[in-house]
Amino acid sequence: QAQLVESGGGLVQAGGSLRLSCAASGRTFSSYAMGWFRQAPGKEREFVATISWSGHRIYYADSVKGRFTISRDNAKNTVSLQMNSLKPEDTAVYYCAAASERTIGVPTTPVGYDYWGQGTQVTVSS
Repeated sequence: QAQLVESGGGLVQAGGSLRLSCAASGRTFSSYAMGWFRQAPGKEREFVATISWSGHRIYYADSVKGRFTISRDNAKNTVSLQMNSLKPEDTAVYYCAAASERTIGVPTTPVGYDYWGQGTQVTVSS
């Protein structure tokens, strides 16, 4: 059974950096888009970043553009999110997601993804 496991979350001061990693197992996602979403308390899950299977197409939410960088390693079946210049409003649970053969393109909404990790907490203090 396919599984996504995030790691790298934690507590950091504003202006600091964190690197999130997502390891996939049970199947390979090298042919599908993978992305990161986040959900703050009382809010809906929102798009953060996504990357195509080849890495040639990358999209970011406006709120993280220029601060976050998504990357993937298909040989290792992993996707990462480098987060710099963190702000208190980045505080949320961050989720890794993977698309499947039913997906067309590189989705930026949760409905475009079929596999989800359990999430990792990122807390940015002011």
